[in-house]
Amino acid sequence: MPLRSRVEHSMAGDAPWLFLSPHLDDAVLSCGSLIEAQAKGRQIIVATLFTEAMPSPHTRAARSFMRQCTVPDAGELFQARQSEDRAVLQDMGVQSIHLGEVDALFRKRRKPPLLGSSQWERLLPELTHRYPTYRFDIAMGRIAKGDRALIRRLRSDVAGLMAQTKAQLLFCPAGVGKHVDHLITREVGKGHQDNVVMYSDFPYDLAAGPDETHMSKLGFVPWTWDTGLDAKAGRIRQYPTQADALFRSGVIPLKPETYFVPGHLDAD
Repeated sequence: MPLRSRVEHSMAGDAPWLFLSPHLDDAVLSCGSLIEAQAKGRQIIVATLFTEAMPSPHTRAARSFMRQCTVPDAGELFQARQSEDRAVLQDMGVQSIHLGEVDALFRKRRKPPLLGSSQWERLLPELTHRYPTYRFDIAMGRIAKGDRALIRRLRSDVAGLMAQTKAQLLFCPAGVGKHVDHLITREVGKGHQDNVVMYSDFPYDLAAGPDETHMSKLGFVPWTWDTGLDAKAGRIRQYPTQADALFRSGVIPLKPETYFVPGHLDAD
């Protein structure tokens, strides 16, 4: 049965669905309307992969992110983000799982270069981080070699979750915006080709589209969900550490959610 037909078949039933969220807000940002609607009739599980920070010293990019979130301590920030995520998903009738991996902004190299002294690390923490900058590393669409073992481990973890939850569909990001954590999450999801559905990464998709070459190779085509969009902005605002930083104008655009599945739109 083509996956599009499997999606339609699944939507008509009540089997569990598992959503992979790179960070502690992405599932609601990109899929909140579909999740909330489907949670009324089936078990929905959101597993967030990157839910932790590491202690200082932090890179300039990480410090900038913490200032935008108005929480200057990384540990306190991620505790707040975890609490936000649990509260929002509980309100929506959704089970939340935090897998405890370190966010790319804070992820350090496994074997950092020899610096001679800890003073150099304090002066230039970029030397010890896997992704030293946001613009030229995290947002460049390149997964570091050092994260290959992470992908293998996460695929094993997600396989366990699929078996445990008996999820019929697995949702993962399409990687719009090229954030490395989103691309890693996509690679984890692609390890389950018989079940995977990709979602367009909001709000990155306000300014960018999916990788057409990548989607073409996979044979994925889009479908949209626009039911319940009016309530979605309120859900996003329940992430106060993130909402103001993401939507500085104070306006959260109402955009239909886009999903991608293998096959033709007219598949039977």
